[in-house]
Amino acid sequence: MDVPAWVTALPAVNAGLNGLSTLLLIAGFLLIRSGKPTAHRRTMLTAFAVSVVFLVCYLVYHAALTHYTGSGSRRFQGTGLIRPIYLTILFSHIVLAAAVPILAAITIYRGLKSQWEPHRKIARVTFPIWLYVSVTGVIIYLMLYHWPTP
Repeated sequence: MDVPAWVTALPAVNAGLNGLSTLLLIAGFLLIRSGKPTAHRRTMLTAFAVSVVFLVCYLVYHAALTHYTGSGSRRFQGTGLIRPIYLTILFSHIVLAAAVPILAAITIYRGLKSQWEPHRKIARVTFPIWLYVSVTGVIIYLMLYHWPTP
C-alpha cells in the first residue's frame, strides 16, 4: 500500500514545529531576563501551543504510518559509531519528552496563578528539559530522514 504524500510530509512538519518551539523557548527566556513578563507569558504559551500541535501531528503520523505500512516507526539507517550515538539521543529524548507536558503544565499553571517563587523554581527544571527535547527532536529528524545511507 502506498503511503500518501501528506503522511510522508509530517516528519518535516514535526521537525519544523520542534524548531519553532526551540526559538520560542529561547525568546521566552530572553524576554523574562529583559524584564518583559507579558511578552514572556505570551511567548511561552505559544511555545506550549506549538508543542501541543507537534504532539498531535506526531501521533497522527505514527498512526497513519502504521495504517499504511504495518509499522509505526522508521528504522535508523546509519551504521558504525553513529548508531549508538543516535540511539542515545533518541532514548534520552523519549524519556525526557514524557516529562515535558507535565512539567510545562505545572510551570504554566504556577505562572498564570502568579505563584512566582514556585514558578521560577520549576521553570529552572522545565526550561532546559523542554529545550533539550525540542532541539533533539530536530536532530533526530535530520539523522533519521537525511542521514546518508550506506
